[in-house]
Amino acid sequence: DIEEVGEYREDELLIMTTGSQGEPMSALSRIAASDHRTISIIPGDLVIISANPIPGNEKFISKVINELYKKGAEVIYEAIEDIHVSGHACQEELKLIYSLTKPRYFMPVHGEYRHLWQHARMIGEMGLPEKDIYVMENGQVLELTANSAKLGGNVQAGRILVDGHGVGDVGAVVLRDRKLLSQDGLIIVVITVDEDDGGIISGPEIISRGFVYVKESEDLMDSMRSVIENAVRKAGKVKRGEWGQRKNEIREALRDFIYSKTKRKPMILPIIMEA
Repeated sequence: DIEEVGEYREDELLIMTTGSQGEPMSALSRIAASDHRTISIIPGDLVIISANPIPGNEKFISKVINELYKKGAEVIYEAIEDIHVSGHACQEELKLIYSLTKPRYFMPVHGEYRHLWQHARMIGEMGLPEKDIYVMENGQVLELTANSAKLGGNVQAGRILVDGHGVGDVGAVVLRDRKLLSQDGLIIVVITVDEDDGGIISGPEIISRGFVYVKESEDLMDSMRSVIENAVRKAGKVKRGEWGQRKNEIREALRDFIYSKTKRKPMILPIIMEA
């Protein structure tokens, strides 16, 4: 029992644990971070990570390995030794399972489409008719009865985004805007124009959030104001109800200028008021 590890000498203990992919809540990650309630690393410990990194997990695994080294452990991993141990059956084992079970229909699961296809081909080579083998994609339905199997349409499948109390109601446009805001920030332009001749009465006032710190970028702010004034002057008088056109002209002119100076594309929201 894990509670009894303290009753043994260090050289009498071998601990097999989860975390070969650096999963943040796995036991090995918690051990490396000194966050495990029972097990801790001491200088001289040997840690063997017997798995190759799954694409996308490299940073997690590197962090765990670094923390283990900091605590004095020796770490053996795939870049040092060829110690990968697959958690998946090899082809001969899959053939054995098929021979023992003798299924009437076959649907390979787990892995990418290329893995499913190779699995299906192997079963076909063992004698199962192609019409009884189903290589499926996420969302496809396979209807099974006691005597038959057939494709039965599609259902919604994939990620469902939860946003506050909303479930699945965050659209692609909202996600795009949030990504843009997180990367390049937001600029709000506020101007007041004369309803008679379209000239600027006050402003433009520029509000920056997540783009630049205004007090440290006065030269850039002054140049942006000039660009906005030129765009308004060029547009001239605009009929009531056609402010969308002027906003687009301000947005496009300012966007081009900002990109030429900073190579960034913040979200730009022009606000025009009449007086």
